[in-house]
Amino acid sequence: MAKIRHIAIKVEDQEKAAEFYKKTFGMSEAWRGPVRDDGNRAIYLTDGYINMAVLPARGGREGIDHFGFQVENMEDTLKTAQAAGAKSEADTKPRDGRFAEMGVHDPTGQLVDVTVHGWKF
Repeated sequence: MAKIRHIAIKVEDQEKAAEFYKKTFGMSEAWRGPVRDDGNRAIYLTDGYINMAVLPARGGREGIDHFGFQVENMEDTLKTAQAAGAKSEADTKPRDGRFAEMGVHDPTGQLVDVTVHGWKF
């Protein structure tokens, strides 16, 4: 069975949001991404089981951006997603070891990351 292992939120004040989750729920900071040209970077938190990326909203909508499942078989999962009404073909993700291998959009368009290897920091 697939298991949710990752969630990403977008916020304007990443430091404030990260501190909230650390203080309120005991999450720990696992890693910070590189600073981008706009001065922002991702902050990765974990509870030891599920990780959460706190991403910059950059003036866009704040809230849940995507979530991710760890699966046993990528090919079977993507075939099932298409048969169940995935909105588009799966997209390949960056492969630097931290990110999902693929992304699929559910029937409403919600992005769902899919990985066999899990998320690493």
